[in-house]
Order: sequence, then structure tokens, then C-alpha cells
Amino acid sequence: METYKKYIAGILKDDKISIARSITLVENEDDASDKLLKELFKHTGKAYRIGITGPPGAGKSSLTNCLVKHLVQRNLKVGVIAVDPTSPFTGGALLGDRIRMQEVGSLNGVFIRSMATRGSLGGLSRKVVEVCDILDAAGKDFIIIETVGVGQSELDVATTADTTLVVLVPESGDAVQAMKAGLMEIANIFVLNKSDREGADGVAATIKNIIHLKPPSEDKWTVNVLKTVGSLNKGVEELLEEIFKHKNHLTESGFLKKKRKNNLRNKIFELVNNKLQSKFWDENRKGILEKTIEEMYERQLDPYSFVKEIVDFSKSE
Repeated sequence: METYKKYIAGILKDDKISIARSITLVENEDDASDKLLKELFKHTGKAYRIGITGPPGAGKSSLTNCLVKHLVQRNLKVGVIAVDPTSPFTGGALLGDRIRMQEVGSLNGVFIRSMATRGSLGGLSRKVVEVCDILDAAGKDFIIIETVGVGQSELDVATTADTTLVVLVPESGDAVQAMKAGLMEIANIFVLNKSDREGADGVAATIKNIIHLKPPSEDKWTVNVLKTVGSLNKGVEELLEEIFKHKNHLTESGFLKKKRKNNLRNKIFELVNNKLQSKFWDENRKGILEKTIEEMYERQLDPYSFVKEIVDFSKSE
């Protein structure tokens, strides 16, 4: 039996070692990873995905820890993907989040993995989506994706998660006013963490005012602002109830199905683009590019004409 088939058998039994080794296959783009993901696909689509984003220092890891504990208390299985910044030296994740999550990682039914962004402009590596599928196939009821938290580059978490939390702190103050519109728009729930600090009520009121200025969402969901203190586990039960409320709203309105179909469509686009790109840039075309790059550098040829010529040439092959 091929190794990846053994991993599949283990994943379907929620075996942590099989899950971990399969994720490594995906991260390293091993030849067997496509076969593994292909076989697992029919076992996916059941897990509910929660995205947690927001600026660094907002206490996202503390909130994640608390949410995991509350979900486990309800006899639910949880997978956590902590997306860390890529180390400039090793290309790997800094693993800070996973170290902080060791306590909940030992709980029954919980699997935690830290992943590097690997230079993805969106901060959310394409591999994260594939790792979600592995955890989904393993029978996890909920998958929490905690992202790096660098503003605009975190917007793509909303295309992966079913419910997206944007976590802020009282110190956000004036930053909320100037915050990039995209980050404000992806939130299904705003969480004002560390709300025992001075200025919390004022920031909560500011966020609510911004919400009221937004046009209503297509699914007619009313975005709320919840106050928590993750380090003390305060307000987390109420936050979880709001997540379940959003989940029920999406399910009953049919928007969960619509959103997931759209995510699948985007996944197909990306898979096709990757296949076409890797197939297109064979050694011959790379050679043509290298021979022409000097002309472009000297502005004797423009990139647009070059692309048209090489694409037209490919069509005639």
C-alpha cells in the first residue's frame, strides 16, 4: 500500500500522526499530496470554519484557546490552524501561536498546526485551504483559522471561513477610524478584546457607528460588537453563542451553501491557473524569456508585446 493511502486511513480515524504527516506532504507539495487530497475530498464539507483576524497584539491566540475549550466542553472536535509570519531565515513559521496553544492541544479531539504564510500576499497560504480539507475529513466539527493579522493582506480569510471574526482592542481607538475598509467589511462579528481596559466603551461605540453606515449585507445578517477579555475567559461563551447564531442564519437563509459553492469555484480557478502556469513555463519558454529579458530591460521591447507574442506562438504549436 502506498504511504499516502495509509495516511488516508489514519485521517478518517482522526489519528494525529497521520494528520500531521499528511499536512507535511501538502506543505512540501509532495507528488502524493494531490492523490491524497483527491481521495479525501468526498469526506469533506462537514466542518464549520471560523476565521479570526485583526491587528497584532489583539489577543487572538487567547481567544482561540478559550473558544477551543468551550467547543470541547460541548463534545465537539476542533482543528486549529495558526498562520504565522514566514521566517525570513528558514521559510518556516515562527510557531509562537502553537507554543501558546500547547494546553488546549492536549485536549481530546483537538489538533493544532502552525503554518507559514510562505510569502502569500494574502497572508493566508493556499495550502491552508488544503489543510482545512484534511482536518475536515478527519471529522473535526469546527476548524479555527487564526491569521497573522496585518490588515489588508488578511482579507482572503473571508473567502475560506464561514464566519469571520475581526478582533480589536481598546487601544485601536483612532486606528478604527482609519482602518482599511476591506477589513471592516469582512467581519461577521466584531470582537473588542481586552475590554477591561480604559476606552473600551468608546471604541465599541465607534465600531457600531461604522457598522450602521455600511449598506446591509446580501444575507441580511446584523453584525454585532461583542466585548471579551480572552485572558480571563470573559465574554467568550457569549461570543460562541453569536458564532452559532451566525451559523444558523447562514444555513437557514441558504447563504452557507451559496458561499461554499463560490469558494469551490474560486478553488477550481486557482487549481487551473496553477496547472496552466506550470505547464506553460517549460524550459523552452523560459529560455525565450531569458534571451529577451535584456531587450526589455533596455526598453527595446515592452512586456505586453512579448506576452502577446509568446501566447500567440503557443496557440499555433
